[in-house]
Amino acid sequence: MAESQSMAVVKGDPAVVRGWVMYDWANSVYQLTISSTIFPIYYNTVTRHGNDFFVNFFGYRIVNTVLYSWAIAVAYLVVAIGSPLFSSLADYTGRRKGFMRAFTWIGAVSCGSLFFFDAGHIELGIIAFTLGTVGYGGSIVFYNSFLPVIAEPKDQDRISARGYSMGYLGGVVLLLFNLWMIMMPELFGFPKESSYPARISFLTVCLWWIGFSTMTFRHLPKYTYAKRRQGENIFTSGYRELRLVFNQVRQSPSLSIYLAGFFFVMMGILTTMFMAATFGEKELGLKEEILIPTILIIQLVAMGGAWFFARLSGRIGNLKAMVVSVIVWILVCIYAFTVRNAAGFIAAAFVIGIVMGGSQSLARSTYSKMLPETTDHTSFFSFYDVTEKLATVAGTFSFGIIEAITGSMRYSVLAITLFFVIGLFLLLLLVVRGRKEVAILRHDLG
Repeated sequence: MAESQSMAVVKGDPAVVRGWVMYDWANSVYQLTISSTIFPIYYNTVTRHGNDFFVNFFGYRIVNTVLYSWAIAVAYLVVAIGSPLFSSLADYTGRRKGFMRAFTWIGAVSCGSLFFFDAGHIELGIIAFTLGTVGYGGSIVFYNSFLPVIAEPKDQDRISARGYSMGYLGGVVLLLFNLWMIMMPELFGFPKESSYPARISFLTVCLWWIGFSTMTFRHLPKYTYAKRRQGENIFTSGYRELRLVFNQVRQSPSLSIYLAGFFFVMMGILTTMFMAATFGEKELGLKEEILIPTILIIQLVAMGGAWFFARLSGRIGNLKAMVVSVIVWILVCIYAFTVRNAAGFIAAAFVIGIVMGGSQSLARSTYSKMLPETTDHTSFFSFYDVTEKLATVAGTFSFGIIEAITGSMRYSVLAITLFFVIGLFLLLLLVVRGRKEVAILRHDLG
């Protein structure tokens, strides 16, 4: 049964592609409402008392933003450690869609439970946020692995960019509604200072994520490349597969260099995405009236940015386009270290929006193109996602450590700049290597 249905998967099927793209529309409300805007602002408001930024978490006294960054690190560490197991189960049963759906429900329900988070329930809020992040990160492992299954290599840049653009648009649509409710609570029957509009926004994420993902699960194939081998332990084979993929990566210098560069670039990008709102609120004293519209600007600009970099990659190649984006990231991080007011924050956010969508989309499609011929897409994308999740762990944990030591988030921003510099060096090394290989080939042919 699994084999017959996996054979029925036709690359480029418009209905399947639309279904895959729709998951970006469905899950990106987590990224925008929970990880980037409303929840971080609400969290900072709930966990600060005047100039006291410390909270008690299971009896431990810790800086609120340090706890927040470490919660993200723990969530992605769980995903990084667990994804080989779930990828193994998906490969050996062919039911990657089933695992994707399970993580979707974990993430969405956890986001909905944030409705009960307030100053008296710090532990509940952190646990729910952590589980929501686990659900989001876990579902993306399987979502990304569908790309080479449903699309030809020549179409993957375009479809990947289409997914990110749809995701930014979907996140913006729901954020606009939630922003309306938060800014004008009287229209919804709430007093001006009520926390209910923010908390209800967490419920809307739950309903939106579950509701629109049904369209994805209706069209994606139920079985894909099932491998049922006797005598193998499916609970450990995922880690064995990861080791085999790692060995294959080591045999490819280009892929090794790319993944190392990808690791440092993602350390910078994802840490910026998670911590931007808390930086604006805590370091600059910006209120939600400025922060939420600013993050909204990032999303709107990012839609165009994803398409711009997709077109740029078509002209100069994926790697060179990524180099351009990383250089912009370095410049904007250096600028962010000096920002002291709302105007500077908005200017930095605008530039971040341009490169954010393009960087992520290019990273995913470039890796997909560099893979060797294989039907074991889940294991290869598991390795990719483990690398990405570990980058998030390293980035957010470092961000928290540096803030805890220095007492300022600005020095954490400098650390992000260093991550991008290392990533840029490795990507340039790969570009130079590619030029040398082309030169040698031309010499041999000549």
